[in-house]
Amino acid sequence: MPDLGKARIAAMSVLFCNGVIYASWGTHVPTIKDKFSLSEANLSLSMLSVALGGILIMAWAGRWIAKVGSARASVNSGVLMALAAFGILLMPQYTLLLFWLALYGAMSAVNDVAANSQAAVIEATFERPVIGSLHGAFSLGGMFGALVSSGWQAMQWPNQWHLAAVCTLCAVLTLSTARWLLPEPAAHASEDGGAHGSQPLAPAARRKLVVLGCLAFLALIVEGAMYDWTAVYMRDVAMASGGFVSAGYAAFSIGMATGRFTGDPVRARFSEGALVVASCALCAAGLGLALLLPAVPTALAGFLVCGLGVANIIPVMFSSAGRIALANGVSPSTGLAITTRLAYVGLLVGPVIVGFVAHRSDLRTALALSLLGVVAIAVASRRVFAFDGPAVPQPSRV
Repeated sequence: MPDLGKARIAAMSVLFCNGVIYASWGTHVPTIKDKFSLSEANLSLSMLSVALGGILIMAWAGRWIAKVGSARASVNSGVLMALAAFGILLMPQYTLLLFWLALYGAMSAVNDVAANSQAAVIEATFERPVIGSLHGAFSLGGMFGALVSSGWQAMQWPNQWHLAAVCTLCAVLTLSTARWLLPEPAAHASEDGGAHGSQPLAPAARRKLVVLGCLAFLALIVEGAMYDWTAVYMRDVAMASGGFVSAGYAAFSIGMATGRFTGDPVRARFSEGALVVASCALCAAGLGLALLLPAVPTALAGFLVCGLGVANIIPVMFSSAGRIALANGVSPSTGLAITTRLAYVGLLVGPVIVGFVAHRSDLRTALALSLLGVVAIAVASRRVFAFDGPAVPQPSRV
């Protein structure tokens, strides 16, 4: 008999490790810049390689995960992701570094889709919302990874040993909880008896997945902008100094983690449509506060509220994508691959758009433009999500 608690712990472990590794290698970006004497443009190309690796593999990832199952795919991609991250600092040439970063980005993206597919399986099996806590585990992993990296660097221990230790521990954690992950439920196989992924998605289902991807694209523009520009905003606009420069990012991250861990109980009580609209309102209110009153206290409060608001938009959309796929007789990974392929472009281009507009105008104006995306999500939610009662993970046909 499947155990909900163990299945949730195992799936959370997968995304926790994803967050730990993401934060851990990210703290070594200055090391990479110094090692290869990179300009800002070449460093940006390195970051672009990670994103492109993830985007390019999405089409294949959905088919592979559907073939082997989200449980096996989560474990295999998690171990390969750890190995790829370990090798980043070992690259002797810049061209090899670009290739290896793309490989890491690809494995990280496959792991993300597999873990979200596993969340859809858990929700369909137990009819309980769990995806918010999984995304919360990723946020906690990012915080934990950043703290460990800071402590390691303070001790002035070798950078490569840091990645070796982190990646080894993450691989061990992923493998140790693998047996608790769930297989795809046979009850949701296609009506003709085929396995998940053996039949194409219905056009109506594919259209809805594309719409979800476009809305997730807008949501990740906001997330990407917050990740990359809060420190600059705190320093140059809110006139923060010292530790308060990075406090804006910390406030946003705390809001994100809190919102995600409280999102599942909210989804169990209210409709997904109401949750998305309320989340958009919180996000807009928080970012609006930070932009209208650019002082340190109000900016910190605003970024915290913005994090609370944006926290559950992506989990709801990814959960919906997985349910649509299950309802149409295919693996949740098939639906998630379509949605996430569009969504993660937003995470890539969001900071670039903000930087371009900030260069032409100013940072407050650039960040304010992201509010238009939040408004668009809220308006479109009336046609995409149900508003008639609590969110129930059990799939229904499109």
